[in-house]
Amino acid sequence: MDHTPPPSMIRRDTRAWRAQVWISFGISASLCATGLAWLPGEDLDRAFMVMGYVFCLCSAFVLAKSIRDNQEQRQDTPMWSNVAWGGFLLAMALTAWGLWRMNIQAVWKSYLLVSWLFLISSVFTLAKTLRDAYDADLLEARWAARQEGRRASSHSAE
Repeated sequence: MDHTPPPSMIRRDTRAWRAQVWISFGISASLCATGLAWLPGEDLDRAFMVMGYVFCLCSAFVLAKSIRDNQEQRQDTPMWSNVAWGGFLLAMALTAWGLWRMNIQAVWKSYLLVSWLFLISSVFTLAKTLRDAYDADLLEARWAARQEGRRASSHSAE
């Protein structure tokens, strides 16, 4: 029995939504990069914050993928789930600690905090949007393959 919906029933995000997601991610990454590039203070502090932001960015994508992969049924081992969650929480905690301990004005800390949280939020939204598009493409390809198989079997039966 064919459980794959026809392409007209497969839900896809609108072009406007996809553009908003990518623009949001670009703006958040630009705000973070600008804040880190112009950050007053020691070079070592700036390097630590850059590493923290990159660690947060990568671990957020890993966590989003891990959650989505295990949404319907467990695909990953419990240890991998612990690694994904642990990496994300460690990245967030270390970056927050680095930001908190930096000897800079409160306005700089606020700017970096808000742009960092904007980046993390936009990463999760981008990861979901990309995965939704992948899932929709996969469903359409399966549907097309089944339709082609039906056509081939009906022609061979004739």
